[in-house]
Amino acid sequence: MKVKEKPKVKERPKYNVFQNIGWMIGIAWKHRRRVLLCCVLTAFLEVLLQLIQLYIAPEVLSRVEQKVPVRELLGTIGLFTAALFFVQGFKEYVSENTMFPRVDVRSAIIGKISRKSNMTSYPNTLDENFIKLREKAHFACEGNYQATEHIWETLTKLLANMGGLMVYLGILSRISGLLLLVITATCFAGFFVSRYTNNWRYARRDEEEKYFQKKSYLRTKSESVELAKDIRIFGLQNWLNELLDQIHDLYLDFSLRCERVEVLADITEVVLTAARNGLAYVILINMVLDEGLSVSEFLLYFTAATTFTTWVMGILQEMSTLHKESLDISLVREFLDYPEPFRFEDGGEIPMAESFELRLEGVSFRYPGAETDTLHGLDLTVHPGEKLAVVGLNGAGKTTLVKLLCGLLDPTEGVVLLNGKDIRNFNRRSYYALFSAVFQEFSILDVTVAEEIAQTTAGIDYERIADCVEKAGLTSVIEKLPKGLETHVGREVYLDGTLFSGGETQRLMLARALYKNGPILLLDEPTAALDPIAENDIYRKYSGMTKGKTSLFISHRLASTRFCDRIIFLADGGIREEGTHESLLALGGEYANLFAVQSRYYQEGKEF
Repeated sequence: MKVKEKPKVKERPKYNVFQNIGWMIGIAWKHRRRVLLCCVLTAFLEVLLQLIQLYIAPEVLSRVEQKVPVRELLGTIGLFTAALFFVQGFKEYVSENTMFPRVDVRSAIIGKISRKSNMTSYPNTLDENFIKLREKAHFACEGNYQATEHIWETLTKLLANMGGLMVYLGILSRISGLLLLVITATCFAGFFVSRYTNNWRYARRDEEEKYFQKKSYLRTKSESVELAKDIRIFGLQNWLNELLDQIHDLYLDFSLRCERVEVLADITEVVLTAARNGLAYVILINMVLDEGLSVSEFLLYFTAATTFTTWVMGILQEMSTLHKESLDISLVREFLDYPEPFRFEDGGEIPMAESFELRLEGVSFRYPGAETDTLHGLDLTVHPGEKLAVVGLNGAGKTTLVKLLCGLLDPTEGVVLLNGKDIRNFNRRSYYALFSAVFQEFSILDVTVAEEIAQTTAGIDYERIADCVEKAGLTSVIEKLPKGLETHVGREVYLDGTLFSGGETQRLMLARALYKNGPILLLDEPTAALDPIAENDIYRKYSGMTKGKTSLFISHRLASTRFCDRIIFLADGGIREEGTHESLLALGGEYANLFAVQSRYYQEGKEF
């Protein structure tokens, strides 16, 4: 028996239309108040312009019917022409000068999104819901026609349509109420048809966006410097082209479905318009015959009746557009308000101390969605000034342990203590300042080598950089660069930039960590991309790098741990063995067995 799926409950947005309008007005008031003035002024000028255009022909015709002198007739035409010229010109001037303030407001929102992305708690960057909200927030700010900028256009048109509606109601109230009723009814019918069409496509915008994202992804990868070698060596060109063709065909099919719906809506609109205008003709012709309505009045009322629908439809359509844009803005606000698991400004400052002790008590950690703990019930003390090595097989939890120690993650159970105090009570950004780190994943920016190391563009200490470069074994590489420390890294922004090898990049990251000069140094597989000679050079300089610091050296190469004061061997979510290199070898346990396996590769005459 097939079980029926429960219908999905439609989630309501966290913020309604009025709240989102208020939020946008608040940002505009803070960053560019001129946006608000331009909205009101443009709406007023649009209504005024439409009124001038409505009255110009009837007034001129009325003067002809009255057989006024040619001079007066020309004066009337000249007056209306001057009014049209002035109002239209002023309106265009305001419209041209409102774009940049609108962009400034959108840029302010983009800045908020970027700050949230860069400064949010690290666990949020791994949260699927946070990632989805971030993508939607960025989409709402991508261009001039997205919600965070286009809403000003929508509000302007809404104000203009509401103003025009009030004026035209006053004009049309002098004639048949039946005509007003029919006009309103056909407007609503046309609106609902139009809304169905718009909603049909809007409801499928995720599908449309998916096609664009896939095409953009494939195009970016096809043109990327990083994949250029793989594409040519493995002959990926045809495969990439086939994927692009498949996505293009799917998008064409989607577009055809959209066009069929839109054509039916257009046909319906034509029928409603014909019915509305036909009734207006009948009623006004009867008024001419029965009540002696003049030709100029006939023209005035007929024009007002046929364009009255523009105001009604405008209000309905802009309200619908405003609702959709509000949904996107609500997603932006939900992203900006996403809860933070860490304490920042409301946390305590790190107490002054000559040295720092890190301690883990009963620490367990499980990644979201995982069935088992990566670390379980772990107790560990890292003493001030100690050189601690963390080793183990892949997946043993070495990197997770480092992230717990430096505060990127909070334990699922247990506590991480700094000089005996729970780090969750500290300002997490102040806690981060204690650590210099080299992680397995590199964060390279297209800036100069000096800026890459100093992570700033101002107040760079070049003597200190030279010392860090020397300790990282990168001096000879820098000296060969065309502009030395001022050479750009990467070619995404600067085409004259240099591309470092994997080992050189790892040394560059080590120099960056040393430049920060935090009291605790974390090195997560810092020599993984280095050749044996370069690796040995780092080992020889390790004591100098870590002088006066507490250091943690994470590696799967057990030979690299000899220079550390203490070694812990992680396995099955906990500390399996602990001691110095010599004591662990004497123990003859897992560490000794793994060391023996790795040593065979460097011993002559051994069979594998």
